[in-house]
Amino acid sequence: MSGTFQRGMRKYLGFFIGTLIVGSSLVVNAQDEGYRVKTIVIDPGHGGNKPGARGSFSTEKNVSLEVALKLAKKFEEDMPDMKVLLTRKTDVDVDFLKRAAIANNAKADLFISIHCNSVASASARSTFGTETFVAGLHRLNEQNVAIRENADIKLEKNYKEKYDGYDPNDPETFIILSLFKYNFRAKSTEFAKLIQSNYAKNDRVNRGVKEQGLLILQRVGMPAVLTEIGFISNPAEEKYINSDTGQNEIVNAIFNAVKQYKKQNE
Repeated sequence: MSGTFQRGMRKYLGFFIGTLIVGSSLVVNAQDEGYRVKTIVIDPGHGGNKPGARGSFSTEKNVSLEVALKLAKKFEEDMPDMKVLLTRKTDVDVDFLKRAAIANNAKADLFISIHCNSVASASARSTFGTETFVAGLHRLNEQNVAIRENADIKLEKNYKEKYDGYDPNDPETFIILSLFKYNFRAKSTEFAKLIQSNYAKNDRVNRGVKEQGLLILQRVGMPAVLTEIGFISNPAEEKYINSDTGQNEIVNAIFNAVKQYKKQNE
């Protein structure tokens, strides 16, 4: 692991301690005033020159954007008191730091990153279902999703300088970053389980809630999830996640999970 990255970790540690101090005061205020889930940030994965996973006729960046826009509209229509922000509304490149800054600056209560899953062609037709990720500790041989999703930073200019030497191919960096996320781990897991439960109500295969060293989840100071809405590498699921029926079911599942999370925590 590079010395530059270790120096970067010291910087992150200082930021994280500050976040914990601020977060602690926010918790006290929330208990005094009555906690409310008022602001949500929806993050369509990838975009611009970062297409993400590719299917036979679609790309992750487009599917995630379509679902995110429909989800935002659902909140606008059915939960108008909820403030909803999108990290992107069009096919543009938004780097990880800016996505996190949008959520942190808005003091959001939940962060939802929408993605499509993918596997190698040999098992593409037999692998399907949904899974939702939270930031946390995990074994070194279980970083496939983190490595794939974090790889976008290599497409950003001067990414080594921007991310303090962070190497998206080094599993050890994910474990270090995971140490900084415990403040919101329990609530993130609670929310992720609700999402998966609602997917299952539509007869989707539930692949469970998992922990990974996903950079975007590490940088936001709130409960946060990255939900994989289906395998774009699976022909049947690619059709489903591109269809109006499929996207509406996905949107309703996430929306209902937010409603349930609000009820449980307010």
